[in-house]
Amino acid sequence: MRISYSTEGSCATHIDIDVVDGIVTHVEFSDGCPGNTQAVASLARGMQVAKVVQLLKGIPCKGETSCPDQLARALELHLP
Repeated sequence: MRISYSTEGSCATHIDIDVVDGIVTHVEFSDGCPGNTQAVASLARGMQVAKVVQLLKGIPCKGETSCPDQLARALELHLP
């Protein structure tokens, strides 16, 4: 499944996510801090969707959300 998510309130403006059998297989952020978004994408790869949401949801940055939090929110919308 391909998830295409437009973010709100973070430096990244968009996230494309691939999920296969409940496992994150690919994450690509548009914009944001390259080192941080690449690291988050790399760490999320191979993890179960529910685990990524558990670890990243609620992490703030310059406000009430962040790039990792936005990834968690995008995935949470697609939890079974």
